[in-house]
Amino acid sequence: YTMMLKIKTQEKMNRANSQRFFIAALLMFGLSLQPFDLQAHDEEEIGGVRHLYDGKLDPEIMINTSRNIDRLFPTRTVAKGDKINELTYKSRQFEYFQYRDKNETYDLYDYLAIGRVGGLLILHDSKIAYERYLLGNSEQTRWMSMSVVKSMTALLIGAAIQDGHIKHVEDPIVDYLPELKNSAYDGVRVRQLLQMTSGVAWNEAYTDPTSDRRAMLEAQIQQTPDAILRLMAELPRAAEPGAVWNYSTGETHVAGALVRAATGMSVADYLSQKIWQPMGMEYDASWWLESPQGLEVGGSGLSATLRDYARFGLFMLQDGIVDDKRVLPQGWMRDASTPLLAGGEATPYGYMLWIMPDGAFAAVGIFGQWVYVNPKSNVVIVMWSAQPKPMGRSGINEEVFISNLALAVQQYYSAQMDEE
Repeated sequence: YTMMLKIKTQEKMNRANSQRFFIAALLMFGLSLQPFDLQAHDEEEIGGVRHLYDGKLDPEIMINTSRNIDRLFPTRTVAKGDKINELTYKSRQFEYFQYRDKNETYDLYDYLAIGRVGGLLILHDSKIAYERYLLGNSEQTRWMSMSVVKSMTALLIGAAIQDGHIKHVEDPIVDYLPELKNSAYDGVRVRQLLQMTSGVAWNEAYTDPTSDRRAMLEAQIQQTPDAILRLMAELPRAAEPGAVWNYSTGETHVAGALVRAATGMSVADYLSQKIWQPMGMEYDASWWLESPQGLEVGGSGLSATLRDYARFGLFMLQDGIVDDKRVLPQGWMRDASTPLLAGGEATPYGYMLWIMPDGAFAAVGIFGQWVYVNPKSNVVIVMWSAQPKPMGRSGINEEVFISNLALAVQQYYSAQMDEE
């Protein structure tokens, strides 16, 4: 084992020396480094998917795995188009930013370090106000979104309604997924699926090997066609549809199956057609499949670049309108970002979006992935992280950090406009 370790170490040193020599040669002759990705992320050592969800990966392996999740399962490409929406820079960066929470003062560097942030990008008025890559990432790095993709799947249901593939948000989902008839999903409507108020029993505990979420992961590991949908069809009913909110990744897989059934397209292809290409994404994305050539995992496993996640945030900020063409129904983003009422109780959740203060909303993924949108201040904040556990290991309150950062951006540019 010691000899193998020495050999691997020497190989890494040789590869690093070769890269340094290559870079020096390019600089000597005045050649650009832009077309090359010398990080060689695809050669990095990664962890297993069970260890990922258990929160039992060494920090370096956790980082590597976060940018190589396309190696864990078969994927389908979300293709970019010919047009690229070039993002331009504003005049100010935000290294000075600081705020207080619970009698403690934090600055930007505190959160970047403690939150194990791999990338942070701020847009104001659709222009880059701040952009930073850490943990060995670059503009070309693709990083996992995990539950951020839930919000994308929900938006595709809106696009399918706009296109006429789904008649109405109050339609019973079994009208499109007859395989769920006589299951706990019989009687559930599209809106209830979007809000996770189906009433179908579900335990989301990521690190509990006996939870429904882990049963879904095991079904994905089996890579058997429609295994996850069959798992969902076997779940019992816990409440009447619309009566109780219960966060469920399985629910989003049903949502993906709904998109596929209604549109007749793969979910990745529909995402490419309705959002990725119209928004001018710079790179292809990849999306986990439940089996080779099978259904996309509707609630996790999309991998994309930081700027392309920011463009996704712009799509929501623009109310689902691209080049004066409406992709989402009128009022969809308003409804999607409105807190729901279930059983007389308000919940800060919309159509697979988390509702934030000041009229903002966010697509949020485990391990610290964020796409935050504030329509009032015209701010989008996108963040990657490699936190050690799926939940509760940021070290600093993420929501408070992002809300204060958005406020600082708004205040700075408002003051700048006042001076002008």
